[in-house]
Amino acid sequence: MSDASPRFRSVLDGFPAYKPGRTPFGGTGKTYKLSSNESPYGPLPSVVEAIAEASRSVNRYPDHPATALTEAVAARFGVPDSHVAVGCGSVGVAQQLLEAVGEPGNEVVYAWRSFEAYPTLSDLAAVDSVRVPLRDQTHDLAAMADAITLRTRMVFVCNPNNPTGTVVHGDELTAFLDRVPRDCLVVLDEAYREYIRDEAVPDGIEIYRDRPNVAVLRTFSKAYGLAGLRVGYMIAHEPVVAAARTTMLPFSVNHIAQAAAIASLAAEDELMERVEFTVKERTRVREELIAAGWTVPPTEANFVWLPLGERTAEFTAACEAAGLAVRPFGDEGARVSIGDRDGNDAFLQVARGWT
Repeated sequence: MSDASPRFRSVLDGFPAYKPGRTPFGGTGKTYKLSSNESPYGPLPSVVEAIAEASRSVNRYPDHPATALTEAVAARFGVPDSHVAVGCGSVGVAQQLLEAVGEPGNEVVYAWRSFEAYPTLSDLAAVDSVRVPLRDQTHDLAAMADAITLRTRMVFVCNPNNPTGTVVHGDELTAFLDRVPRDCLVVLDEAYREYIRDEAVPDGIEIYRDRPNVAVLRTFSKAYGLAGLRVGYMIAHEPVVAAARTTMLPFSVNHIAQAAAIASLAAEDELMERVEFTVKERTRVREELIAAGWTVPPTEANFVWLPLGERTAEFTAACEAAGLAVRPFGDEGARVSIGDRDGNDAFLQVARGWT
């Protein structure tokens, strides 16, 4: 009998598995998870009711095209149903798009550091990653435009950027889009759109209307508090949506997730009250960090970025010792989610002692 093992793709050799945000371990003391940019609040009562009702029929497969959810999203943003695609979180839709453009020799351009799923999803789709370094902690759009070649099939613009929280403004984004070839897809990843208060940051859905090569990704995981159900969506023109629907794994948005997302859209005004509290806490946390001597880039997301460099692991360990889980990124820095007030205060206490 041969000792040979099953053969797999060479890209898997040394492939870094996705590492979710850590869960805090604090013995018997109170702990706070500030590592995954989750909402600190559970679903609203009306959403819980929708989840409970939907659970009665989980013996049936979900509606694969998510017809009712697609219609609800389309109505919310005033776009045709044919301009909406759904997926297993916005990262799921990103994967669908990469599968649609992925061929050996093709390229995808994105800023770095940015959303950590871009490299792994690109590798799995057999496209080459072109990483353009951040400038002042945000996208260098001019350099990204320079990096586009005849091989480039797609460009990600994460706005606000994860993990730095920084944004690009309307004038610079327009200048960038004007330079991108029309046959190259630009994906505006707006997972944190609901937290933006800077009026100079453009709404991607308004931009896409006149640009057939622009797609907008959004999610119900963050502001809507449905991270555990994994449902996101894209708004784009029909050819882009058709491609994403073609590469969608069957039934990847489950029945309960669809029902919860529809109910969340119906309760949007109430949900946004919670978002406003997070925005106020974000301002408080950043201002107190700066007052304590920290350097913290402006952020329009539900987290702050601490460019700690080689001290990242040391700071992460100090947080863990205090029952706090934050998200380290090698020797670059740590991302800290905005939680409830108690969690934020606990983090600030560690940060003040650190400096």
